[in-house]
Amino acid sequence: MPNTRTPRAATADDAPSISRSLARAFDDDPLMSWLLPDAATRGERLGRYFTTLFRRQYEPYARCELTESAAAFWVPPESRDKAVPDADTVRQLVDILGGRAPLLRDVVEQVAAHTPPEPHWYLAVIGADPLVRGQGHGAALLRSGLARADAAGLPVHLESSKPDNIPFYTHFGFTVTTELHPHPDGPPLWPMRRPARGDTDGER
Repeated sequence: MPNTRTPRAATADDAPSISRSLARAFDDDPLMSWLLPDAATRGERLGRYFTTLFRRQYEPYARCELTESAAAFWVPPESRDKAVPDADTVRQLVDILGGRAPLLRDVVEQVAAHTPPEPHWYLAVIGADPLVRGQGHGAALLRSGLARADAAGLPVHLESSKPDNIPFYTHFGFTVTTELHPHPDGPPLWPMRRPARGDTDGER
């Protein structure tokens, strides 16, 4: 039987599987819970949210990978200026978020202001269905992307919106660089950086 934790490159046909896994993964995420406070509609809206991001922003330009129950979107430096939302994407996200859309804009603007200027790989999204957490899906996706960054000799940057995930990233060599508070009423974010392979002794 195939190993369902082995990452593979995503195609456009994988949108339903990816959006389902990520919607479940982010249902209890502090940032997404704040942006979508209605628990009764959050799952459906998250599914549409990640479908939009995947189809319109990341699948055309970034490296998107998935396992049976998890997915990750990686942006290499050469795609940094391409994997951004265009006007139609923004309109779709506004429709999904409704009156909460300006809050996402505040988050995006502050995150962009703290994006490292150096060439790097960016882990935009990673998540696993809670039903398979602890079974290695997220770790497999993370190792896959880190291997590509290491092969290019580049650091990796991400933002964690869930404090419980920080030790997971730390295990793979990431360190918190600062703490962001995009909105007075919203949860914090923690930008994290993993140096290029060779800058340190490698993963712990």
